[in-house]
Amino acid sequence: MSAPSPPRIAFYAPLKPVDHPVPSGDRQMARLILRALAVTGPVEVASGLRVYDGSGDAALQARLTARADAECGRLLSLYAAAPERRPSLWLSYHVYYKAPDLIGPRIARSLGIPYVVAEATRARKRLTGPWSAFAAAAEAAVEAADLVLCVSDRDRQAVEAYGPPGQRVAMLPPFLDLPPAPEPSTAERGAPGSPTRLLTVAMMRPGDKLASYRLLAESLHLLAAQLPTARPWTLDIVGDGPAAAEVSALFAPFGPRVRLLGAGAPADLAGHYRAADLLVWPGLNEAFGMVYLEAQAHGLPVLAVDSAGTGTVIRDGVGGRLTGPTPQDFAAALAGLLADPPALRSLGQGARAHVEAHHGLPAAAERLRALLTGLTRRAPA
Repeated sequence: MSAPSPPRIAFYAPLKPVDHPVPSGDRQMARLILRALAVTGPVEVASGLRVYDGSGDAALQARLTARADAECGRLLSLYAAAPERRPSLWLSYHVYYKAPDLIGPRIARSLGIPYVVAEATRARKRLTGPWSAFAAAAEAAVEAADLVLCVSDRDRQAVEAYGPPGQRVAMLPPFLDLPPAPEPSTAERGAPGSPTRLLTVAMMRPGDKLASYRLLAESLHLLAAQLPTARPWTLDIVGDGPAAAEVSALFAPFGPRVRLLGAGAPADLAGHYRAADLLVWPGLNEAFGMVYLEAQAHGLPVLAVDSAGTGTVIRDGVGGRLTGPTPQDFAAALAGLLADPPALRSLGQGARAHVEAHHGLPAAAERLRALLTGLTRRAPA
């Protein structure tokens, strides 16, 4: 008896398509999920339509809804004309009130196939206000899912609290394709007699990102004022965006100790991670922060503000340190690490081991395969 054919999966990322020209953690995670899904069976990006409203514009939401309607018609016609491309499961990545999935639930319902959401955020308070239409669509999509995969415990709790009876919810911790382990010579961080090399890698845009940059700058000012004899440090900042001028102004008082290097190519980031002693990024309201996983995978310890998101990928005292939410908290934690180079080296060694054990691509691919195979076995032919 021949083995059943693997499921054919349709993948969709409404917030940021996998071929979007602007790099971000969201785009990177979408690409990684696409790679992990390929282990399960044939996978195809079903649509590149971006459905995102960052400002609460009702007219924009109406236009995007009309475009999604047309896209649904196109896909259903495609699957009718080319049944070999008909999926047996639909998976959408990152669905929330600013970027609802207006396509996946309709296609899955029309084809009678399972619908899965990976990284769903429920925000019922947005059902009133400028995003009300999109929020309602996002809530409906999450409720329609046969399986919801959560990247953080905070999201899981919200999904389970408001989900329909019997909905399957599972954890899918953030993951990455591990780079080669750092060479022993590059793993020796915090060498005596040299300044501690701090690194920040983050987009520069208004909102939480700019607030994180502001907290970091305030922390460094506190460090200089309260601990003038602290071990010398330098900071390289890799990033760009619409708030670049504001970020530049924040760090201008530090002079040559802080270098703004602009947007780095993804291929160049490994060199920055390997050259640094500590990644410093508060990460206010981060969903989880791919930069923390990338840094730790290169043996670089991290310092961040403790939250449900950062705590998903940082284990305090193993691959980094988590602090309270104020500049004083962040400055105190940074001062402690600057004063203890052996602790920095120990955190760096623990960082790589932590990511290998809990956040590697092979483990995530196997987890996805097990979860999705169970769904597709119950799906109609």
